[in-house]
Amino acid sequence: MLHLNRRSFLTDKEKWEEKGFQLYSFDDSRVTQETIGHPTWLHVGGGNIFRAFVAPLQQQLIEMGEESTGIIVTTTHNMAVIDSVYRPYDNVSVAVTMHQDGRFDKNIIGNIVESVACTRSRQADWERMQAIFTAPSLQIVSFTITEKGYKLTDYNGNYFPDVAHDLANGPESTESGMGNLAALTYARYKHGEYPMAFLSLDNCSHNGDVIKKVIHTFADEWVKHELVEADFITYIDEKISYPYSMIDKIVPSYSETVQKHLQECEFKNNQVISAGNSQYAAVVNAEAAQYLVVEDDFPNGRPALEKVGVIFTDRETVNKVERMKVGTCLNPLHTTLAVYGCLLGYTLVADEMKDAELTRLIERIGYDEGLKVVVDPGVINPKAFITELLEKRLPNPNVPDTPQRIAADTSQKVGVRFGETIKAYGDKAKTLEYIPLAIAGWCRYLLGVDDRGNVFELSPDPLLQDLQAFLQGVVLGDGSSAKGKLKPILSNSDIFGSDLYEVGLGEKIEAYFEELIVGPGAVRNTLKRYIMK
Repeated sequence: MLHLNRRSFLTDKEKWEEKGFQLYSFDDSRVTQETIGHPTWLHVGGGNIFRAFVAPLQQQLIEMGEESTGIIVTTTHNMAVIDSVYRPYDNVSVAVTMHQDGRFDKNIIGNIVESVACTRSRQADWERMQAIFTAPSLQIVSFTITEKGYKLTDYNGNYFPDVAHDLANGPESTESGMGNLAALTYARYKHGEYPMAFLSLDNCSHNGDVIKKVIHTFADEWVKHELVEADFITYIDEKISYPYSMIDKIVPSYSETVQKHLQECEFKNNQVISAGNSQYAAVVNAEAAQYLVVEDDFPNGRPALEKVGVIFTDRETVNKVERMKVGTCLNPLHTTLAVYGCLLGYTLVADEMKDAELTRLIERIGYDEGLKVVVDPGVINPKAFITELLEKRLPNPNVPDTPQRIAADTSQKVGVRFGETIKAYGDKAKTLEYIPLAIAGWCRYLLGVDDRGNVFELSPDPLLQDLQAFLQGVVLGDGSSAKGKLKPILSNSDIFGSDLYEVGLGEKIEAYFEELIVGPGAVRNTLKRYIMK
């Protein structure tokens, strides 16, 4: 059996290679020693897209002789990821690329040389985090923590209790994840005001500004209450950069097909791992296509990632790419498939792409409505991007992506995925037909009853209870029961980026919704009525 650890790659190298695994060739001890002594890259959030996409980029540079240090990974909230997913396997993982023709590429990712918990409750880890943050060599602190990971307040705008504690008490006794990062930033300031970059790789609009606002919130309050020096604000404004980025790679949950393949390859560490309330594996599987566009603003230097396919450009271009992908050419289509897929009983996105009504709906949202207002960023062609998505990426049967996974946290996403296109239409927003139908589908999804009338489990969402409370009394089979129920949702500019009634779409979405709840089969019939006309 093949056991996932660094010693095994030396003692059983021939067997690993015989089973089709691509091993790394760099010197483990040298890269580890250099990384620990002179850290250059710390990543916050060690989830699947990091292991499948981000970490392999740096590994390629090490193999090419372009870099001598690996990446250190940390987490601010789920310490079990460190304890159960990283450390038991020497911080090594297997990245499987799932090709449309059924092939699996299996690469050992070994350049993550250290994993550290970002919490004061673990003294040794906290001291190590301080050492990393105060190292002059540190260039990048990157993030893949999803949109909700940056949240400091609840739905009512009140600070979470641990955040409120940190704002009031300063950097010496922080408790929240983001408060800890702000405290570590302050430590870097105190040790020499060394420059670095905070690089968000999450699908948030203007993601650099998102992390900048978080750090500023703590700094501003601490200066206001004379808990830190006023120059700390100057430091985070002038010595730290917050580049914009756009990342794209479909990284679904662990595939049973991949799991079976690895069993046949005599791979031992094949099980799903429970880490806190989340499920992981020592293996991460993903599609082959990938895009990363980054604003080139790194005051302490950066790896030569352009040599492994990363596009570096200016902020305006990144913003255009981000709007193209998140607000037009991919994420709106993904969300539409997610909510309607759940309603129609699908459990695989690739199967949804065989559904005439669903494929026609996302084609119309992308080609007919999105492309009319998207700005061509120049570095990626929008129409070609959509075509690749619809013809190659989403139909890939080997990518076990589910509408249920994509439907998670939709309330945190619709403002960008649909709201930005709605804004771009301006006074003509009321002419939109298919984006409103997608939004109506999300509202229908919130009832938790599928098109056959069966109850199904909704995906996690921080606003789920609040949203469902607005829909109390809505009954499948009685369109009139929806009267007035959607207004608190559709008028909420915090969700959609604007009041949908003010832009002329509220009533249209209400009308679609009423048709979607006429009774069992209404979802399918409504799609046929408006999509196949």
